[in-house]
Amino acid sequence: MSLNFYPSRYALALILLWNCSIVAIGADTSVRKTPVVQAISKTLPSVVNIRTETVVEVRDPFSELFQDFWNPYYRQPRQDVRRSLGSGVVIGKEGYILTNDHVVRRATKIRIKFADGREFDADRVAYDQRSDLALLRIVMPEGSEKKFSPVRFARDGDLLLGETVIALGNPFGLGGSVSQGILSSRDRQSPQAGEVLDMENWLQTDAAINPGNSGGPLINLDGDLIGINVAVHRQGQGIGFAIPIARVQETLGEFFAPERLRGLWFGARVTIDDNSLRLSRVEPNSPASKAGLRRGDTVVQVNGHNVKDFVDWAKEVVGRGMKTVRLKIFRGGRFLTIPVTLVPEEKVFNSEAIKNRLGITVRNLTEQTAEDLGMSFYGGYLITHVEKGGPGSTAGLISGSVIQRVDDKQPESLVAFAKDILARSAGDTVRLSVVWEIRRGGFLQRRLGLAKVKVQ
Repeated sequence: MSLNFYPSRYALALILLWNCSIVAIGADTSVRKTPVVQAISKTLPSVVNIRTETVVEVRDPFSELFQDFWNPYYRQPRQDVRRSLGSGVVIGKEGYILTNDHVVRRATKIRIKFADGREFDADRVAYDQRSDLALLRIVMPEGSEKKFSPVRFARDGDLLLGETVIALGNPFGLGGSVSQGILSSRDRQSPQAGEVLDMENWLQTDAAINPGNSGGPLINLDGDLIGINVAVHRQGQGIGFAIPIARVQETLGEFFAPERLRGLWFGARVTIDDNSLRLSRVEPNSPASKAGLRRGDTVVQVNGHNVKDFVDWAKEVVGRGMKTVRLKIFRGGRFLTIPVTLVPEEKVFNSEAIKNRLGITVRNLTEQTAEDLGMSFYGGYLITHVEKGGPGSTAGLISGSVIQRVDDKQPESLVAFAKDILARSAGDTVRLSVVWEIRRGGFLQRRLGLAKVKVQ
C-alpha cells in the first residue's frame, strides 16, 4: 500500500505566505540603505575625532607674592593642561588630515581617532588663520607603509540650494556622529583682499553642528566633501556654517605650493576636479606661464608619474629635488608634455625687485642690525637708500626709516614684500607705514608716518 501526499489549499497558502515574508524581509533591508546611509558609509572611514592638549603657564599673584617673600630667588611657574575636542577628515592617503585651525592652534599634543578605533598622534604641518584651516599629518612608525582612505572632493561650485547634506564629526566629545539637513545658503560672497573670513563667506545649513563638530566634513548624498564644518550660530537654532569646498581647495593649493614647501617659484596652483588635477591659476611672467601652461589645463602626469591629489602633486614637483619638471597635460582634446624650470624665489623676489618698482633699497631689520645702528627696536624693512627723483623720494621716504606695514598688512618676509610689489601695475599707489627715530642727546624720539608711493 503506498501513501501519496497532496498538499491542501491551506498548506499551499501558508507556504506562499512564508516565501513572501522572506522576500519582504530582504526588501526591508535594501530599503534601509537610503542614499544618506550609503553616503555616510562611504565617508565615515575618512572622518577622525581630534583631541588636543595645550600646556599653558598660569600665574598666581598671591603665590608669587609669598614666593618673593620667603624665597625671592626661586619662582617656579605653575603649568596647566587644557584639553579640547574637534573633528577632521583625511584628504591624503599618506595620512594628511584637514581640520579647523582653531581646533589645533597652540596645541602641544594632537591625538586622532578613527571610527574603527585606531588611534595615532599627529603633527600640524601647515595652517592658515584667515581661512581657519589647518593641515595635520599622522605620525607613523618609520618604514610603515599604511595607507588611509581619503575623502572625495566635490567640484567647486557644485552646490544645489536645498539639497540634502550631512555633517559628520565629534560633537561634545560623544564620538563619531552624523546629522542631516539641507543646504540653506550657497551664495555667500567671497572675501575681498585682506578681509577676515566671516559668516558671509560660509555655506549655511540646518544640519546640527555643535561644539566638537568643528573641522569635520560636510558632505552631499554622493559622499563628496562640499565643506568643512566651522561654527554654529549662537542666537539661532538650525543655523550652522561650513567653509565651502572652493575655499578649502584654494587653501590646500597654497599648503602644497612649491613656493611654500621649498621656496621655489613655479607660479601655478592646482585644484582637484572630478578625481583629476586642474590648473586653477597661472601667474603672469612665472615659470609656469613662460613654459606655456594655462589656467584650466588638466594635469595627467608629472615626471612620468600619475598625479591625482595635492600630495602627489607636491611629491613630484618639489619632492624629488629636480630643477626642471615635466608635466603631461590634457588641453583641447590632446595631450601635451611641457617642461617647467623652477626658480629659487629669492632670485626673483628680492630687494632689487623692490628697488626697480619703488626706487628704494631695503633690507631686513634684524635684532643684530638694530643693535649695530643703535636703534631701540627691530623688525620690518630698513630703508638703506632712496633714489633721487624716484617714487620713494617723491613720496618723502628717507634712509634710516623702517617700513612696518604695506597697505595695512605686514609682509612675512622680504620675498613676500617683493611679490606684493611686483604684482602691482604701473601707476598703482602703495601705502607704506614707516617708523624712524631721532636722537636728541641721550634720548630717542620715535616718529610714525604714512607714505603713498606710486609703482613705476
